Amino acid sequence: MKFLLDNWYLVLAALASGGLLVWPLIARGGGPNRVSTAEAVMLINREKAVLIDVSEPAEYAAGHASNARNIPLAGLESGAKGLPTNKSLPVLVICPTGARANRAVATLRKLGYEKASTVIGGLAAWREAQLPVEKSAA
Repeated sequence: MKFLLDNWYLVLAALASGGLLVWPLIARGGGPNRVSTAEAVMLINREKAVLIDVSEPAEYAAGHASNARNIPLAGLESGAKGLPTNKSLPVLVICPTGARANRAVATLRKLGYEKASTVIGGLAAWREAQLPVEKSAA
């Protein structure tokens, strides 16, 4: 105990260092229903994951991830067409910021898509990772 009291600054530095190591995991908000853009690309390439953009049509036309299917959140909740028939495929949900995607994943899980996940950071993170983005003809 005397060592800890005499070297309080070393203990403080060790705690700060540990906190900085853990912070990225906390800030990222990782979990079983959330994947990074790199993990999303890996799932698309290796497991034929389907990328669904739950943006409104105007937002989708302004810019979306390449090969993403547009199914607005409201349409998803009413059982929209365009969802994969094979419910065992991974389904990745993306929107401009990632906020709507969380609700969409909950809906997809209720519909039986157990491998539904949100792309962390949405389209903004997709662009930041310099992944391909397309615009639709308006």
